[in-house]
Amino acid sequence: MYLTWTGGPLSGIAQLPASKSEANRALILQALAGGGTLDNLSDANDTQLMQRLLAIAPNATELSAEDAGTVMRFLTAYLSVTNWRGRLTGTARMQERPIAVLVDALQQAGASISYLTNKGYPPLEIGGFTSTKTTGALTELAVRGDISSQYISALLMVGPYLPGGLRLTLTGHVGSRPYINMTVALMQLFGANCVAEGDMLTVQAGTYSPTNYTIESDWSAASYWYSLVAMGPAGSEIMLPRLRRKSLQGDQAIAEIMTHFGVETSFLPNAVHLKQQPLAPQSEIQTLDFTDCPDLAQTVAVVAAALARPVDMTGLESLRIKETDRIAALQTELAKFGGDLREVAAGRFRAESTDFAVDNQTVATYHDHRMAMAFAPLAMRGPLNIEAPTVVRKSYPQFWKELTKSGFVISEAD
Repeated sequence: MYLTWTGGPLSGIAQLPASKSEANRALILQALAGGGTLDNLSDANDTQLMQRLLAIAPNATELSAEDAGTVMRFLTAYLSVTNWRGRLTGTARMQERPIAVLVDALQQAGASISYLTNKGYPPLEIGGFTSTKTTGALTELAVRGDISSQYISALLMVGPYLPGGLRLTLTGHVGSRPYINMTVALMQLFGANCVAEGDMLTVQAGTYSPTNYTIESDWSAASYWYSLVAMGPAGSEIMLPRLRRKSLQGDQAIAEIMTHFGVETSFLPNAVHLKQQPLAPQSEIQTLDFTDCPDLAQTVAVVAAALARPVDMTGLESLRIKETDRIAALQTELAKFGGDLREVAAGRFRAESTDFAVDNQTVATYHDHRMAMAFAPLAMRGPLNIEAPTVVRKSYPQFWKELTKSGFVISEAD
């Protein structure tokens, strides 16, 4: 795909997909509750896939989570406690993404799960749920807090259906806590008795109640519009509907992060307005911690390099096991423009640039939707090619259409 910008400031209204983080949690809770209405579900592949698999699971003996991490992890727990029997698989990349922490915990609780190929990785054989625990006693589990929060959320959501409920203790440093808080809040909305006390989460045995809920728009998707406003001509602005000041999504952190890159956020009753502001002089390199919002890292690294405003980035550990090794992918692609992402200390990466220029380079996307959308805003600075642009279907299928509406010219690359 070949992208160019027509010139002049960015303006208008951009439509965002609904949050797939909220949607996929709400879909599991709805299925366990046996009813309720969910509004503003997105057309993102991850959300559509979760809906489809939940619908066909009762009559299927093999399901594929494709490349969707939340689908694989949430379904592993859901299918176990609902006594489903069959195989749960995914793409080749999914079969390289670890799942042992979740499987070990579910096995301790009474789930029958075995590995079909490589120990610790999908595909899985799920064989129902049995427990010899004393009735009424809490199921007590401990998991590391520095692993994917999706494991923790998967366990929490099935907590009411474990023998006696669940007491889950998080050990060590806890990452992506906003996603855990989101899970707890949605569980409570659906009627669960779930209490978080520091690193101990207690879920009483019981059931969920059918509940109506409207999914918020996706703050992760909003981050690309922040990037576009930051890199656009002077006076660039955009309106993003259905975003809330009081959001369950940790990626709302982008609003504060982007003040460093000259984007002002105004919260309106049912939208946010982004407006470019003059960049203040940078006296020192700012450190940004992405432990709680790792999906923003690619967006911020590209903006920092493009605007020659270096930042130090920490909390990137989980990027190695996403759709691709996102750190390696960023390093390779930024280098094509004169950008750099290098480790300056253990766990600390500096995004910066020298003579950054956009002039018909081709960005590889590595089967990763966020690589495509993080680099696309560079077209505000010059013509750009994006390989395999359809990867955006995973989370934001209308992304290219929205760019076209906003003034980009998009054509098939030679």
